[in-house]
Amino acid sequence: MDTKTIKRLLLFCRPYMKYLYLALFCSACQIIFTLLTPVLIGQAVDHIIGKGLVDFDQLFRKMFLIIGSVCIAEVFDWLVMRLSNTMTYSITKDLRNQLFMKYSTLSLSYIDGHSHGDLLSRMVNDIDLIGDGLLQGFTHLFSGIATIIGTIAFMLYISVPIALIVIVLTPLSLVVATIIANKTYKYFQEQLALRGELGGYVEEMIGQQKIVKAFGYEEENQQRFEEINQRVYVSGVKSQFLGALANPSTRVVNNIVYASVCIAGSLYVVMGNMSVGALSSFLSYANQYTKPFNEISNVFTELQTAFASAARVFKLLDTPSENIIEQPQTIQDVQGHVQIQNLSFAYEENQTLIENLNVEAKPGQTIAIVGPTGCGKTTLINLLMRFYDPKAGRIMIDGVNTLDMEREYVRSLYGMVLQDSWLFSGTIKENIAYGCENASDEDIIEAAKNAHAHKFIMQLKDGYDTLVSEDGGNLSQGQRQLLCIARIMLVKPPMLILDEATSSIDTRTERQIQDAFDQMMQGRTTFIVAHRLSTIQKADQILVMNHGQIIEQGRHDELLAKKGFYHHLYYSQFDLSQN
Repeated sequence: MDTKTIKRLLLFCRPYMKYLYLALFCSACQIIFTLLTPVLIGQAVDHIIGKGLVDFDQLFRKMFLIIGSVCIAEVFDWLVMRLSNTMTYSITKDLRNQLFMKYSTLSLSYIDGHSHGDLLSRMVNDIDLIGDGLLQGFTHLFSGIATIIGTIAFMLYISVPIALIVIVLTPLSLVVATIIANKTYKYFQEQLALRGELGGYVEEMIGQQKIVKAFGYEEENQQRFEEINQRVYVSGVKSQFLGALANPSTRVVNNIVYASVCIAGSLYVVMGNMSVGALSSFLSYANQYTKPFNEISNVFTELQTAFASAARVFKLLDTPSENIIEQPQTIQDVQGHVQIQNLSFAYEENQTLIENLNVEAKPGQTIAIVGPTGCGKTTLINLLMRFYDPKAGRIMIDGVNTLDMEREYVRSLYGMVLQDSWLFSGTIKENIAYGCENASDEDIIEAAKNAHAHKFIMQLKDGYDTLVSEDGGNLSQGQRQLLCIARIMLVKPPMLILDEATSSIDTRTERQIQDAFDQMMQGRTTFIVAHRLSTIQKADQILVMNHGQIIEQGRHDELLAKKGFYHHLYYSQFDLSQN
């Protein structure tokens, strides 16, 4: 068990210590009245022992006190649960807030390199398990220990010799539970990691069902799922088997204790050293004394899972975030003069993708980036947006190194339309205004008209108030792309990045969008990534990339006249027999 994890988890309790102290006070009161009940019952029993010796006045008085004691104990027990729940869910809320903030500061290289399902599992499942463990700990661990101490005091008051029998034998169950808990910890850690792997695989397969069905890969996916699920099963059986041993093992010891008290107490009653009522009280205490050990053994199992989950959450929280610039620079009047100087980048060590790249985009120019798949086009866009940072070289905007600016500021300088459109659950109006929350309805409608999205929006039942399902599932790919384009047209950024922005739109609409883009691109530095080379003929400069290098550079007509790589790439998209 990692003590650092425990200490760190306890730090999250500090803001809510008042709830803990109140819960402990209420728990102590609940235990006092709970332990008082057996004494009252024993006294009531002594008032009804013997033929014709029933003292009804005292009996009814004791019954009234017993009912009152039980009711008060239940009220305090309810308060303990209420306070513990408040504290536990406040802690898990803080954990989720911190973890979500961490996700937004993690580098894309980390997110791309880890299973999204596993990251989701840490946010949802692991923190739920932490909450369950803390709730068990707060409600049962303290009350169990306090019950043990209080019960010992009452038993010593009734009979010291019999109390010593209970005190000596019962801790054996705690020793057994501790040994089992230490052995199960590693299995619980393994099980949580496998759950994250399983969740990641399921999330991936559900999200890509079209591709799975298109290639008829259902059987292979089922086999892969069953293999992961089998490992989850084996790990789960081991951890739960060892965890389940704790409770019956402690019950065996506790039953031995109870039987010993029965025998010893009966002998004391026969010898006249103890009344029947006192023996009744003692047996109740012996039973109550053993129950906390059973509860504590269950708490240990819950805590093992909670600490293993906390270790996974804290490991993610400790992952280095993107570097924060202490004195970030900004640009007063953005002109859009972009200079890429001696740029080198690699996703993996010893596998350089871009090396010594030099590009200059003057204010207002349109730069098209073309080349075969894997040549580094999208990587260059990621570097411009500072989704990744270069290994060497620099990118300058109006003479300022982008590494000296905050990432959010750099990204605010660009309006970006990607090939893969992204929409969130909300109205069409909210999706268009995603980057400009204070936009008026008139501005939103104007942006939609410029993007040629207004017509199809108005054909929908609720128009701009139409709810978009998750990831825009109730819209076509082309409609989703139009909304993303409208979003950028509303923001009106100083520079643009268009990464296959019209790839999912029909030819007629593409021409209309291209006209709107041409209008929006006037006076704005624009980077265009395109596979359809017919869309970039008006570009001021075309960069032809291959293997991370610029192999050709110039305008469309100039590159065709060279009859080089671009010439071959351009005419390969047409029927060569006609050219």
